[in-house]
Amino acid sequence: MKIALLSDIHANWQALQACLAHARAQGADQMALLGDLVGYGADPGPVLDCCMALVAEGALAVRGNHDAASLAPPPAAAANLGEQSAQWTAPRLNAAQREFLASLPLTARAGPDVLLVHASADAPERWHYVADSNAAERSMAAATQIDPAIRYVFSGHVHEQALYFLTPTAKLMRFTPRPGVPVPVPPHRQWLAIAGSCGQPRDGDVRAMYALYDAAAAQITFHRVAYDHLAAVAAVRASGQPGFFAERLEKGR
Repeated sequence: MKIALLSDIHANWQALQACLAHARAQGADQMALLGDLVGYGADPGPVLDCCMALVAEGALAVRGNHDAASLAPPPAAAANLGEQSAQWTAPRLNAAQREFLASLPLTARAGPDVLLVHASADAPERWHYVADSNAAERSMAAATQIDPAIRYVFSGHVHEQALYFLTPTAKLMRFTPRPGVPVPVPPHRQWLAIAGSCGQPRDGDVRAMYALYDAAAAQITFHRVAYDHLAAVAAVRASGQPGFFAERLEKGR
């Protein structure tokens, strides 16, 4: 079983299509959508329709903070860019799309030893960022409390790719993956992988991100995928959203 891990699509239709095509070419058997399907990008409707079709075909999906915000945007003046995006997104969703987002769980299982979550498994509803080793350790410990059989936690929320693991002496280590290079992830250790952002990279590289977990080979490969990011930039500029959202796609940061 090869599972494509796509997170933080952020209504970026061009990036989503490129990553799906790449994952299928790599032999992905299943898609896993790790939250933040909407927010910031120009195409929440088409992206959600695609995600709904994937789930109908057997894909797994969890809710992200932007998904939740789009269902209950602030009624008054927005306090930050995320709230502005939620206010723009909400009226552009139809009833079926809203129902789909509302139905998404905070966590999901992909087999007996894999937990999917948008942010941290430690209080997933609070959207903690797994941005360092301490946060990774808390997420992994929380997953173990859910079920000691869980050996892999796959998440997003942080818009960069990273891999954490516990050594035999219970020391937590962080590994920065190289695109396209398979990394052995044997189940005698516990692992936490952050798939990166499909639709809004923030590491200075405009290419989309996703990861491919090969359960049979006990390997994970982090990918970067070129896509028509300038078309996505133009779509955001035409949408009437803050120009910063377009600039971020244009620069990859």
